[in-house]
Amino acid sequence: MSFGARVRGWFNRTGSEALGWTLVVLGVFMLVLPGPGLLGMFAGIALLARHYTWADRLVDPLEEKAVEAAKYGVATIPRIIVSVLGIIWVAAVGVVWFISPTIPEFEILGVGFGPQLPAAGWVGATGIWFSDLIAIVLLVYSIRRWR
Repeated sequence: MSFGARVRGWFNRTGSEALGWTLVVLGVFMLVLPGPGLLGMFAGIALLARHYTWADRLVDPLEEKAVEAAKYGVATIPRIIVSVLGIIWVAAVGVVWFISPTIPEFEILGVGFGPQLPAAGWVGATGIWFSDLIAIVLLVYSIRRWR
C-alpha cells in the first residue's frame, strides 16, 4: 500500500472527523471574530456527515437552501452588482481593521469596546479578507453555474 493510499485511508476514517470538529469549533469562534463563521461551521458539519447521522440530516436541507440562495443571488444583473458592491465594502472594512484606528469607547450589554477595534490589526484584517475571498469564489462559481 502506497503512502498516499494510507494517508487517504486515515483521512477518510479519522482525519475528516477531526477536521470537521475543528472547523465547527473555529466557525463558532468566527461568529464573533472576523472570519467566515457560518461557512466554517457548515464545512465542518458536512465533513461530520460522513460519520454522524445527525450531521447528515442537517446537511441536506442546508445544501438545498444554499443552492436556492445562490441561484436567487445571480438571477439578475442588479443582484450581481449588489453582491460585487458588498464584496468591495467588506474589503474596505478589512483595510480599516488593518489600519486599526482609535475608536470611541462604548459599551453594549455590559461589554466594553474601544479604544481599539476588536481583533484589530493584521489578524482581524486577514480573517475579513479571507471571508471576502470566499465570497468572490462563491459569486464567480454561482455566476458560472447558474447564469
